[in-house]
Amino acid sequence: MSACVPTRTDDPSRKPRKKRSSRTYIAARFQRLNRPNRPHGPPPPGGGRPRRFRIAGADLSASISVFLIALPLSLGIALATGAPLQAGLVAAAVGGIVAGRLGGSPLQVSGPAAGLTVVVADLIQRYGWRTTCAITVLAGFAQLGLAALRVARSALAVSPAIVHGMLAGIGATIAFAQLHIVLGGTPQSSAIENVRGLPAQLADLHPAALSVSVLTVALLLLWPRIPGRTGRIARKIPAALAAVAGATVLAALAGLSLPRVDLPSWRNHALPELPEGPVLGILAAVLTITLVGSVESLLSAVAVDKLAAARKEPDVRLPRTHLDRELAGQGAANVVSGALGGLPVTGVAVRSAANVSAGGVSRNSTMLHGLWIAVAALLLVPLLDLIPLATLAALVMVVGVQMVNITHMRSVKRNREMLVYAMTLAAVLVTGVLEGVLIGVAVAVAVALHRLTRTRITVDEQERLHRVRVRGQLTFLAVPRLSRMLGQVPQGADCVVELDGSFMDHAAYEALHDWQASHVAQGGTVEFTGRAGGRISEPASETHGCCRPWTPWRNHHCDEQPRRTASHQLASGLSSFQRNTAPLVRDELARLAREGQRPSQLFLTCADSRLVTSMITASGPGDLFTVRNIGNLVPLPGAESSDDSVAAAIEYAIEVLEVDSITICGHSGCGAMQALLSSPPRNARTPLGRWLRHGLPSLERMRSRNHSWARISGRLPTDAVEQLCLTNVIQQLEHLRAHEAVAQRLADGRLQLHGMYFHVGEAQAYLLASSDEHEIDEVFDRVAPAPSALQKARV
Repeated sequence: MSACVPTRTDDPSRKPRKKRSSRTYIAARFQRLNRPNRPHGPPPPGGGRPRRFRIAGADLSASISVFLIALPLSLGIALATGAPLQAGLVAAAVGGIVAGRLGGSPLQVSGPAAGLTVVVADLIQRYGWRTTCAITVLAGFAQLGLAALRVARSALAVSPAIVHGMLAGIGATIAFAQLHIVLGGTPQSSAIENVRGLPAQLADLHPAALSVSVLTVALLLLWPRIPGRTGRIARKIPAALAAVAGATVLAALAGLSLPRVDLPSWRNHALPELPEGPVLGILAAVLTITLVGSVESLLSAVAVDKLAAARKEPDVRLPRTHLDRELAGQGAANVVSGALGGLPVTGVAVRSAANVSAGGVSRNSTMLHGLWIAVAALLLVPLLDLIPLATLAALVMVVGVQMVNITHMRSVKRNREMLVYAMTLAAVLVTGVLEGVLIGVAVAVAVALHRLTRTRITVDEQERLHRVRVRGQLTFLAVPRLSRMLGQVPQGADCVVELDGSFMDHAAYEALHDWQASHVAQGGTVEFTGRAGGRISEPASETHGCCRPWTPWRNHHCDEQPRRTASHQLASGLSSFQRNTAPLVRDELARLAREGQRPSQLFLTCADSRLVTSMITASGPGDLFTVRNIGNLVPLPGAESSDDSVAAAIEYAIEVLEVDSITICGHSGCGAMQALLSSPPRNARTPLGRWLRHGLPSLERMRSRNHSWARISGRLPTDAVEQLCLTNVIQQLEHLRAHEAVAQRLADGRLQLHGMYFHVGEAQAYLLASSDEHEIDEVFDRVAPAPSALQKARV
């Protein structure tokens, strides 16, 4: 958020107010600040400007890009399922309009997805198309029920290995089936039969179908790789559209005799009917579409959040996905799509990523893409009927192959989940999606139990140092073996216990603690480390319970310890850094030494020893370019007794380091502000006094009637010192804008300014919010704490 210096415009029509005394004026200002904030009501009838529905240009262009990708894919997925081709267009239009309007992810694009292709194809073969539409409606109602129960986040608890294995199995099934159409044949009912039938199909090739399919695949793969300026222009057209259009033109010009898209009249469009078939089979079908569609949609929404947060342009802040609302939006879209004779709807990662990269800034881009699909389905039927079915099959086949993602496989292998991934993939290919997922869950549980109970413990001696290595989780099942191996360490020996695991239960902790106490009592030493060698701190003992792990940097000395000299404290701190911290940061510092510093922001704050910038901002080496001085002051360019060091730092940060933002941070109880209030240094001769002259504009601003007072949201400043500390942040931001380098970057839109206030006694940070047309006060908003890892896990 950019910090804005408050301005005030005088209205000539306003009557001049009666001049009041300073005391009366200050009392009135505090009284007004103390009134509770009232929400602004609607404008009176006939007054105010009417609200209009506006569409950003970025949303319009993004919707067209997504439409051009979604149109051929929707037809291809409908073809792969065996559903009427119009069903894919219905699902794409409904997904864009309904899920886009009601969903919780503004930039997620919904429609027919390859992830449900195998499931829908199986349902159509079993129950027919109209019953499949009814199953889609029931699945939508099930999603609405799950959203009402607020269980959307539970979908994120599924192991990524299972999800990736399921998608890879579905992708392989799609690819094998569509390969038969690419070669000019007809796919079989299962992946195994499609694989068995490939030799016969290869012996009976259809040159026309194969030629347009090869051209489609070639254009899909080569279109994004066209080099130079030609490539930049060509890539404005999506590869999927270019491939389908190129193959269609070739087939038309060459006069090839091929099966083509045949969209029947909308008057004959099939609508759902009451489900017919075994009740358990219908329920299993509803459950499968609900679970697979929900998991795919929610995972896609999370991925969209990451993509939107990572992009730099357009610089628009979007709310994070509300998962329960997104699930409800998907449910509503499935109800409408099924009722209108469309395919099941899910969030589609490919189209969503295209929406983000094309610059979509709101849900309008998603809704407009659905509108364009509906218009095309009504007006472009003669053009769509020219597309060869082999072209759509080749398009969907490439999508299926891409679902077997090599990056996902590497990630799964790196996390030792390859067995779960492979078993899920194979089970989906052999048995089906629902059965395959259940088998994958069972394998994942078995692997987790195996790892929980498997613990390797070894003991070796190196240069009279005994090292006990523990690999795996330490539970009560491993305590007998742990005690036996610890008993092999001789009495009085130096020992290092290396723990390489993420879990230790109470029984194992007690065993280690008791052995440590006994071994130390017999003259030995014990040190606990992690696998990388980093020392693990022991819990505080009962006799020194006041000391905590953070006391090495805290100005604290245990009452039972003699106070250390400054030199001893410095040497002890350096030694502690070399022992505990240096091994952890050495690789990162070595990288920074090679590549140089690339901080993202300049952080200008006070030299007060109570302010630890890295702790407050949770930053590390190379993150902040920090400038500290007394009072966090920014001298105006050309000011009397100006200090060039601050200006030099600003120039270096902007021109050389090219930082994206500058933050000025004040704090409570600032000694410089107290000095300004007690004795303003107008004719000071000391270096400190001359420096504090740069804070006089802040003092004058606070006392002026022409400027609004800064305050903290929800309460008044506690005293005049805090009022001046807040005002000083705003005034120094104004000084900062006077620097030429800053003004130039602000004009170019390449720099942001932030104001910050840190209350030392409360350990609470506040950020300066920009004032709007209804507020004349500068307000510092409280920064809420981020959820902990434990809270995230519980959610």
